[in-house]
Amino acid sequence: MAQRGAYAKGVAKREEILDTALEVIAREGYAGASVQKLAAAVQLSPAGLAHYFGTKDELFTEILRKRDELDFATYRAETDVDPARVFLRVMRHNAEVPGLVELYTRLHAQASDPDHPAHCFFAERRASMRALFGDIIEADARAGRYPADLDTASVGLLVTAAADGLQTLWLQDPTIDMAAELERLLAALGILPHERSTTP
Repeated sequence: MAQRGAYAKGVAKREEILDTALEVIAREGYAGASVQKLAAAVQLSPAGLAHYFGTKDELFTEILRKRDELDFATYRAETDVDPARVFLRVMRHNAEVPGLVELYTRLHAQASDPDHPAHCFFAERRASMRALFGDIIEADARAGRYPADLDTASVGLLVTAAADGLQTLWLQDPTIDMAAELERLLAALGILPHERSTTP
């Protein structure tokens, strides 16, 4: 029983660290997310923080994983489970948390190294996004809106790449409306019918 109790406390502390780190990065930006600051925010030493996550890159990878979980749970509830609409709501929210967008783009670039802790995270994320849009398009293909031989995986990959590229450009030029540009692309692809699009 003692071991199970200690395990449960460890899981709860990891969740507290991730939740707090998301708040700190959203509030103070990527530059303000030092290990020392994140550790202090949860009453730990840097060594204590390393006990739960090992390295800074491992911590940052889990922060991104937690961010995705929270975003999709939050916006799925607000958009009648329309996956494309959920995706757009997340992109709109990202404009409010530039520190998390910078964290994402930095780790995304670094994760090209197969040994980087975020490499598997981004591979899994890419696959899930391809599947998400693939499912939408396959359903519409069956309804006759797309050619039956349309490469749905390719479309999902391209939409994901467009979203990632927009985030990188937005960090350089915050006047870019990421969600509006992505919505135009989804409407042009037929993933969002024009009559339902909210972009002028």
